[in-house]
This record gives sequence, structure tokens and C-alpha cells, in this order.
Amino acid sequence: MTRRANGTERAALDGSDARGGGRLCGAFRKMTLLPLDDCLYALQSSIPTLTRSALHRLFQRHGISRLPEVDGEKPAKKQFKQYPIGYFHIDLAEVRTREGKLYLFVAVDRTSKLAYAELLESYGKMDAAQFLQHLVRRCRTISILC
Repeated sequence: MTRRANGTERAALDGSDARGGGRLCGAFRKMTLLPLDDCLYALQSSIPTLTRSALHRLFQRHGISRLPEVDGEKPAKKQFKQYPIGYFHIDLAEVRTREGKLYLFVAVDRTSKLAYAELLESYGKMDAAQFLQHLVRRCRTISILC
């Protein structure tokens, strides 16, 4: 631990500290090849005062801040399929709150990225139909304004 000028403490990760925190972090990164945030999450149980910025600086000092390229063939990048405006991707997600479960209905236009969402207390055929009616009504309003 090193003490800052304002009196707070931070983990000293220069590799020369007595507990070997810097060496531990460097070895962990090299063996697991995990991203920075995953390394931070895994190492904070061993080094509670470890911060994201201190870990990033350590990785930069040791030349391991960037993960190595994966060997092998990379899949060719494909172009997104072209869709006409009004082609919506619709999804449903369960949201847990203190009051109970709510259901998030979401529709995103694939071309314009227009998004419409509603939180409903239940989900079923009638709820989905109501959501679609509201979506159509909302899209008509938007097209009139444009």
C-alpha cells in the first residue's frame, strides 16, 4: 500500500511491493488472457484496494495492455442485410423490480434505428397485440411529423 497526499491508500503495483501484487496481476493476465475488467473483477478479492486505473497502468508498463491477436482465420465481415424502413425487430425481456416483475416490449426499426418500448405488467397475446397497435400508432405520428 502507498499513501496518497490526501491520506487515502492505494495498491502499489510496481512489481517491487512485498506481497508481489504487480507480479501476481501480470502473471494472471498472461495466463488467462482475460480483458482488463475481467482481470480486475477476479483480482479484487485478492487485492481489495486494486483500482481499474492502477491495473491498466501496470499492464501498460509491462507491455500486456493489449491482448494478442488470435491465430487462425478470421471470419469475413458480412454486410448487414438491407431492410426497408418500417421493418422492426421486436423483442421481449423480463425486468425485475422491487414491486415485482415487469415485461419490457421493444421494437427497433432496422434501418432508421427508431426505437419504441413499453413496460407492461403481463405478457400474452393480447398484451403483444396492444403493443403492436401502439407501435403502429406511434409510427404514424412520426411519419406525419417528418
